[in-house]
Amino acid sequence: MESTTPVMTTMRSYERDAAIKNSKENVNKSNQKAMSAPPVAKPTLAQRFLSIFAAGPVKPGESYGAPGQGKSLAISIATALVLIGFWYIATYLQWVKPLFLPSPGAVVARFWEVATEGFANATLLEHTGWSMMRVFSAFILAALTAIPIGIFMGVNRVARGLFDPIIEFYRPLPPLAYLPLVIIWLGIGEVSKVVLIYLAIFAPMALSARAGVKSVAIEQIHAAFSMGASRWQVIRHIILINAMPEILTGMRIGIGFGWTTLVAAEMVAAQAGLGFMVLNAAEFLVTDVVIMGIIVIGIIAYLFDMLMRYGEKKLVPWKGR
Repeated sequence: MESTTPVMTTMRSYERDAAIKNSKENVNKSNQKAMSAPPVAKPTLAQRFLSIFAAGPVKPGESYGAPGQGKSLAISIATALVLIGFWYIATYLQWVKPLFLPSPGAVVARFWEVATEGFANATLLEHTGWSMMRVFSAFILAALTAIPIGIFMGVNRVARGLFDPIIEFYRPLPPLAYLPLVIIWLGIGEVSKVVLIYLAIFAPMALSARAGVKSVAIEQIHAAFSMGASRWQVIRHIILINAMPEILTGMRIGIGFGWTTLVAAEMVAAQAGLGFMVLNAAEFLVTDVVIMGIIVIGIIAYLFDMLMRYGEKKLVPWKGR
C-alpha cells in the first residue's frame, strides 16, 4: 500500500481548491452573461393575432407535423364574433332594412318571446321537441338498417347487386322530388315526415359503411383466415372494427342531411316543429323568427356533431394515427 505523504495531501487540497474556484468563476461569468443579455421583447397584439393562424405544434416523433394539425377553437370563436359584429354594424347603420335583416338584439328579444309566450300555438321548447323527435327517430332507424346493409354490401356481391342500384338511383334526388310520392303512399301524418328524413339519412350512412368495409387491409383478413377464423369472426373482429371510423363519419354526414331535410318534412301538415315555425314565419314576413329558428336548428345540429366527434375519439382512438 502507498503511504500518503504531506506533500501529496497538500497537492490534492490545492487541486480541489482550484477546481472549486474555477467552477465559481464559470457560474459568475454565466450569470453576468444572462444579466447582460437583452430582455426578450413581448409579442405585440398583431403578432399574437397572427400566431393564431400559425401551424400547430409538432407531435413527438414527427418532423414537420400533419397538414391541418393544431387546435382551431380560437379561430372559430374569432370568426363567429366577426360575423356577429358585421351583422350588428350592418343593421345599426341601416345598410339593410329590418324587414330583411333584423338586428341581433331583435332576434334575441324574439327568442325570449317565443320561448316564453310561444309562436304558432307552440312554445320554442315544443317546436324543438317535435323536430328532435322526428330527426332522431329517423336517425336511429337509419342506423339500425343502413349500417348492416352497408356492411352486407361490402362483404357480399349479391347484396351489393341488390341494394347498390336502388341507393345510387335515389341518393342524388332532393327530398322535395319524392315528397309527393311519400305523401301519396303514407299520408300526411308523422310517419311520412319520419320516412322522408329517414331516406335522406339512409343513403350516406349505407355508402359510408360499405366504404369502410372496402378500406380494410386484405392482409389482416388473410391473416385471420390463416389462423382459423370463421367468416363471421372475420366480419365481427376484423372488418367491423376497422370500418368503424367510416361508419361514424357516415353517421355524422347522415344526421346533417336529416336536419337539412327537416324543413321539407315539416311542410306536410305539421302543427309544430322548428321547420314549421320557420315556414310559418316566412309566410307573414316575420324575419326575426325565421333567423331565430335557423340559428336554433344550427346550434342543435352543431352540438350533436360535437357529441359525435367525442364519440369518435373514444370509440376509434386510432383514427388518423
